Amino acid sequence: MNQTPAAPLPNQPAEINRLRINSIDVLRGIVMVIMALDHTRDFFHISANLDDPLNLKTTTPLLYFTRWVTHFCAPVFVFLSGISIYLQSLRKTKKELSSFLIKRGLWLIFVEVAIVTLGITFDPGYHFIVLQVIWAIGISMVILGLLIWLPLSMILISGLIIVFGHNILDTYESAKDFKAGIIWEFLHRGGVKPYGTNRFLGVFYPFLPWTGLMMVGYCAGTFFTSRVSALRRKKILLFIGIGLILFFVVIRFINTYGDPNPWTVQKDNLYTFLSFMKVHKYPPSLLYLCITIGPALILLAFLEKIKNGFTNVMSIYGRTAFFYYILHFYLIHLLSSITFFARGHSFQDAINSMQNLPFMFVVPGEGFDLGIVYLVWAAVVIALYPLCKRYDRYKKSHKEKWWLSYL
Repeated sequence: MNQTPAAPLPNQPAEINRLRINSIDVLRGIVMVIMALDHTRDFFHISANLDDPLNLKTTTPLLYFTRWVTHFCAPVFVFLSGISIYLQSLRKTKKELSSFLIKRGLWLIFVEVAIVTLGITFDPGYHFIVLQVIWAIGISMVILGLLIWLPLSMILISGLIIVFGHNILDTYESAKDFKAGIIWEFLHRGGVKPYGTNRFLGVFYPFLPWTGLMMVGYCAGTFFTSRVSALRRKKILLFIGIGLILFFVVIRFINTYGDPNPWTVQKDNLYTFLSFMKVHKYPPSLLYLCITIGPALILLAFLEKIKNGFTNVMSIYGRTAFFYYILHFYLIHLLSSITFFARGHSFQDAINSMQNLPFMFVVPGEGFDLGIVYLVWAAVVIALYPLCKRYDRYKKSHKEKWWLSYL
């Protein structure tokens, strides 16, 4: 999703510019790989559809970590999307960028509904439509496409107000007589709504905080221009990243704002720490965003000058993130379907299974332990690498094809 940057200024070495953009691709690739772990767990772990892996009463530290580490994926992906949009603004007019963002945003919403939903559910009847991160990025792009005409300072202030202030709405939503309408659910609350007979719409990523995060990411793109030296950029990223982590620790300890679920003392220090780190994702709370974006900025600061086999592989996944995202759902669900029939189930069992879950070929309580989950995850990531690498080469050799910018 990241594009080739504008040519460096005469006093900015081309190598520095290349490494800078590569660091964004590497970080994006890392979170894409981690993301597949959570989705593999959804389809293969024995308790995935019976209990919350962050439920402190029933979870184990390893299961908790397996879920918690994937918290980084969506916010980093959205934040880096904002940075990439700013880099595009360096070589496009505002009119061109605005038009592109609106059209691409609408396209992403369509992809979420028509293609990603099918990969998740394997239900051609679309009885359950899923709105997750691609939808959130799409609607945020549409909104940002309208806002880029504003001064950068206004976009930054508005984005920060949303990110730091949207949890004020938690008080309103916690009222006993509160009833979320459809607009409110799309905006902040989220939820599952029927839209016909035996048909449901799951709004898992209400867009307000995600849009705010993309706006902040867009403004952070200024750190990656030729006007900012590599050393100064590193200092800025480290300062903000460490600051966000410290802010998280202080505000989380106070336990009054920033997340709708307060932490509590548990049976031992480890589980008390797990409670402290258990932050709200749907929608992403202020503290959730702080503890995910903070470490990501620190990692981004150090990735800039690292180039080895690992970063080369991760950059492939990062440059083909959208392609990888769609394929990984279909591959994971296909493997899940194979194990479904291997257990002796029939196609009718698959249809019946949708009475309990929004996706076919998955039965609650059936699955494997975490060891198998990790093995399947590794197999999926490795299997997709040749396809991503070939697609990356195709994109590089066919830059004249306008439609590639939408993928």
